Amino acid sequence: MRQTRRQHRRPPDPAAAPAPDDAAADPAAPAPRPVIGDSWDRLRRLGLDPDRGAVPIHLGPAEVEHRRRESGLGEVFDVLRGSLFDPLADSPLILAVADAQGHVLWHEGERRLRRSADRIGFCTGARWVEENVGTNGIGIALRAERPMQVHSAEHYLRSHHSWTCFAAPVHDPRTGRLAGVINISAPARGAQPYLLQLTTTVARLAEAELRARRLESLHLLRTVATPLLAGVKGAALVVDGDGWTAAATGMPPTNRLPLPAEGWGSAAVHWFPSLGECAVEPLADGWLIRPVHAPGESGPEIRSAATEQTEGARIRLDLRRPERPELSVDGAAGTWSHALSPRHAELLLLLATHREGRSAAQLADALFGDAARTVTVRAELSRLRRHLGGLLAHRPYRFAPTVTVCVLGPEDPYDLLPASSAPAVRRLRSRLIAGTVRLPCTPEPAHGAGAPGRAGAAPGPPGQSSARSAAKWASVGP
Repeated sequence: MRQTRRQHRRPPDPAAAPAPDDAAADPAAPAPRPVIGDSWDRLRRLGLDPDRGAVPIHLGPAEVEHRRRESGLGEVFDVLRGSLFDPLADSPLILAVADAQGHVLWHEGERRLRRSADRIGFCTGARWVEENVGTNGIGIALRAERPMQVHSAEHYLRSHHSWTCFAAPVHDPRTGRLAGVINISAPARGAQPYLLQLTTTVARLAEAELRARRLESLHLLRTVATPLLAGVKGAALVVDGDGWTAAATGMPPTNRLPLPAEGWGSAAVHWFPSLGECAVEPLADGWLIRPVHAPGESGPEIRSAATEQTEGARIRLDLRRPERPELSVDGAAGTWSHALSPRHAELLLLLATHREGRSAAQLADALFGDAARTVTVRAELSRLRRHLGGLLAHRPYRFAPTVTVCVLGPEDPYDLLPASSAPAVRRLRSRLIAGTVRLPCTPEPAHGAGAPGRAGAAPGPPGQSSARSAAKWASVGP
């Protein structure tokens, strides 16, 4: 009897998890993990057949080579391969590296396993995202931007049930953006839990290699910039193409400058939040930045520039691409953009949907479900204010009243910050899917158009203009 009870208390075997359609038909079947269940629900809404999938997408050899160079992961692939595979033994694993769009760019492993993977279309050049091949390691790691395991019948397509996939995202240390995904696949019967940690370690190794190469390129730029800066009168700094500072003189060094929205070479003078107006000149593989006014200089011109930062400024929070949230600012003082971390994207979304402002405790409750975690919130907002300056006010935290804020959301609300587990973001997703709210500045749908489940699909209250309606509905935020 005791043995029977112990067996009954064991968690259900993931390999026994039902296929998507079976789960819907059998209410007694064990429920999938929330991240898997969310993926299945989305794919059902898209109408993906669990027996056939979608029409496969494969890149040609030339496009694969181009994407390998663009991803930057080609520089570190040999290191990854050498860290996983013993050249004298066949490992029962497949190592795959995909880019940020889910295209498999490298695919290596034991020959028999590769032939088996080829039969389900898992090969170099294939696009391995959920919309095409259902719930899988690469696709769900791209969406969630965290290490993920998809075991056996957790795959949406039945043809994938004999596999287990372990995947972890790789972020480019130069930009903070998603560079790709490391994936290790193994037969489901022999898959070991430690492979998830191994995959995560390999992804961190890839990031460390990319970081080392960035520091090396900055060092080379610094050797060129240092003698030049010695002859420059006044303050100046030299940055690489991604805005990272290689050298500075006459001012405290800034780790990184936000990239101008139109690119470094689009104008001779650019405006930066921490420096004001600066003259920009090309230098070797970077740019020479010289403030028009010396740091700390006061005067009507400086005060005017500070005022121009908020007067009539337009902020656009672009969340259309889950892997690349971005903030753009357009005002009288200039135009610039800044890539956002997932946490900063969450904070700005919450402030955009609550223009009246939020205290640190309210934001902590919205992000973590714990109003006591105010230290974390204040630290993140302090980092944000280094980029936004007077655009972000405090006591309470809010956007400046003279600033117009627009949020561009994805077509499918399920893709709104999909990696976020913040209670307020999850509530906002649900309301967008139900069609009861719109994101700020979402235009009114055409008469009779719009369907629940898409951002901006909810009809506004009658008798109000589009802008006023959007503002009112956005206040019913998370």
